[in-house]
Amino acid sequence: MAPDKPPTLKHGQMGRDYEYRRYGTVSLLAGIDLLNGQVTGLVRETHNSEDFIDFLEKIDKKYDQDLKIHIILDNHSVHTSKKVMAFLAKKPGRFNFTFTPKHASWLNLIESFFSKLARQALKHLRVSSKEALIKHIYDWLDEINADPVVYRWRWRLEDIQSAFK
Repeated sequence: MAPDKPPTLKHGQMGRDYEYRRYGTVSLLAGIDLLNGQVTGLVRETHNSEDFIDFLEKIDKKYDQDLKIHIILDNHSVHTSKKVMAFLAKKPGRFNFTFTPKHASWLNLIESFFSKLARQALKHLRVSSKEALIKHIYDWLDEINADPVVYRWRWRLEDIQSAFK
């Protein structure tokens, strides 16, 4: 793999050779707290029921136990697996899931966040290992959370839930 070429006046962006070494992929499970703009993220090498349960446990520990946590999700089968349902049964009333319509996960605010991640943190990124990629993502999440942006939602939760029924 040749080193990157510096930007030129003609092209305005760095040049790269065609060779690319891929170290693997990772999965980011993330959620945005609409009240304070904080993003909770969990990077894993897989995206299975155990990973989603670990994410839910991370969210569970973050908030007071008397609060009900509302999560908007896409229709990924992991979100309703037997293992996840067994976990939720141990915490009755703690989590409320609202699912976006099929083929409409773009309605979920977290999808805009993933787009921002791709544009700001991952575009043109070359890493030397999967661990370096994971560190880069967590560092970017820390940077985002240092100055969070609160999205001013115009709908009430009841309006959102009724729109998807």
